[in-house]
Amino acid sequence: MPLHVPPAPAPALRSVLTALSSPTVVREARTPSLLAAQGPATPELPLPVHVLDRISADGTPVTRLAGWRFLIRCGDHAVAAAETMLTPDGWAFSHFFEGPYVASTERALRQAETVPQPFQPRLLSVPGLYMLTLWLHGDCAADAATGHPAAADVLVPLAPAPPGIAAHLPVRVAELLPVLTHRVTPSPLLGSPA
Repeated sequence: MPLHVPPAPAPALRSVLTALSSPTVVREARTPSLLAAQGPATPELPLPVHVLDRISADGTPVTRLAGWRFLIRCGDHAVAAAETMLTPDGWAFSHFFEGPYVASTERALRQAETVPQPFQPRLLSVPGLYMLTLWLHGDCAADAATGHPAAADVLVPLAPAPPGIAAHLPVRVAELLPVLTHRVTPSPLLGSPA
């Protein structure tokens, strides 16, 4: 398997396991697929979630670690996801959720496993476009909590993707970054001085 999934911080995993074992937390999560799950639900494939804050003047994407996401598997597929966040006291469970990004993440990971080059999988959120991508980082030994997308890294936009960006089509960062830069850069208002 060419994917080198980084280990999540132990407190993040513990917080998800604790939430999964709490009937109250699961019931209040408003995730029908998790409530209806038959059999044990287990957190798998921890992925660090990085947020694209901005693109610097020299074209470097500036990111920050926002949390860790675990796919919650029941049987042979993911039924939900669990998100953790960093608090002043350390890693803590944030919430469970379901929706199209769960299945899309699972699909993108299966797709990435067929690529012969090894990658470290991460998630990259682009809030300005309401976009989430599977970020395949070329440095498998890198600290998953740090760094920024390198030109040779690959981004796989997850479905639903913004208009004009194809979901599940792997694209090198060097090719997709100009599109993202153009889309997230505010244009001057009409009639305002340039």
